[in-house]
Amino acid sequence: MPSSTPWGRDADQEVTCIACGETLAREDAREYDKHGDRWNREDKTFEYLCKPCDRACCHQPRDGLEATLVAADAGRTDRKTFLRRFCELTTDDTEPNWPES
Repeated sequence: MPSSTPWGRDADQEVTCIACGETLAREDAREYDKHGDRWNREDKTFEYLCKPCDRACCHQPRDGLEATLVAADAGRTDRKTFLRRFCELTTDDTEPNWPES
């Protein structure tokens, strides 16, 4: 009997949603590629989202986001330090052109 997945190897696999922690069948999950390129499959392992969590995610381009998260020590430092570093890395250093009051 053919598998419902194109490659057949994931038919009985269970995965965990990285957003909510739900365990579900691989065929009922959506692949999540932290680099934003899920079509390039070579030498990759994917994380997964359940369908409700996938629908709740922003699907806009995120060029450079992963590198910025790594540089800000995401997941390796406390929240306050991470947020400070992330803001420093993503804030434009130019002065705003606000009208004089």
